[in-house]
Amino acid sequence: MRPIRDNHRVTRREILRVTPASYGAMLAIRGAQAERLDQAEVASAPAFSLRYMLASCMYGYMYVGEILAETAKCGATHLDLWPKKHGNQREQLTDLGEARFSELLKKHDIQLGCITQYALGPFGLTEEFQLAKRFGCELIVTGGEGPKDLMGAELKSAVGDFVERMKPHLAVAEENNVTIAIENHASNLFASADSLKYLRDLAPSKYLKIALAPYHLPQDVEKLATLIRDLGDRIAMFYAWQHGNGCMTRLPKQEELLQLPGRGPLDFTPLLKALREIQYQGWTEIFMHPVPRGIPILETAEEVTNEINRSREYLAECLRIIGRA
Repeated sequence: MRPIRDNHRVTRREILRVTPASYGAMLAIRGAQAERLDQAEVASAPAFSLRYMLASCMYGYMYVGEILAETAKCGATHLDLWPKKHGNQREQLTDLGEARFSELLKKHDIQLGCITQYALGPFGLTEEFQLAKRFGCELIVTGGEGPKDLMGAELKSAVGDFVERMKPHLAVAEENNVTIAIENHASNLFASADSLKYLRDLAPSKYLKIALAPYHLPQDVEKLATLIRDLGDRIAMFYAWQHGNGCMTRLPKQEELLQLPGRGPLDFTPLLKALREIQYQGWTEIFMHPVPRGIPILETAEEVTNEINRSREYLAECLRIIGRA
């Protein structure tokens, strides 16, 4: 078989045959050819896009059927079902029954993509795994457990202890084809970038991943983008969510909405660029918390949907900027 020739390489024979001036010209021509080829490869590569899932709690305690009617309007194909106190749609599933809930999903051509279960915690999900499997739902998001404010060797050791405790639960998750994603949160072990990187390194299974919430981390875009690159395919959920003015005390609505992309000061362009660089295939949720919990972020379903789409258009513009760079 004849070797494949590298058409961009200048051979020794060519160097000896040409003058210095023509050699320089030849290099310039071949450099331009290579650049055009590189540009063509970029142009032919599939465009990066976000896979949207809708968090039911954005609509407070509204009827899940009404939320399902809004899901596709938000550019989402899957619903993330939240329980009290943030939403009550997980309880609604129980009240409606699985058959009726399945009918609603089918009616609106939406799939159950995630169940968020902080109250049950990472060690209390056995029944949720089974429920998720019956609906073909492959993700459960929950919080971590363990001491907070640790650093260095103590932090790594605590993450290692957490992972050891998770192993039997991960075995059950795997049996049901469900991934457990741990959200970073200021109130538990996984409060820092280092804790997430230790989880990346120590996780014994692909069924243990990360739900990345920029809200709970320093609002430094370069550090957040670097963390995304560091975590890579360990990210299962990306919350398009910034700190703004926070979500712990009652604020004027326009200040509360600063948690949303395009409202607050955080530039999401470097974050999306990092997601593109890691070939991110996980889910994205446009997200915020209202005060008090359990109310919709705005009064009506239509207003909530419009606000989510406002953020979605902002993120689309970020992607357009990346594409032009």
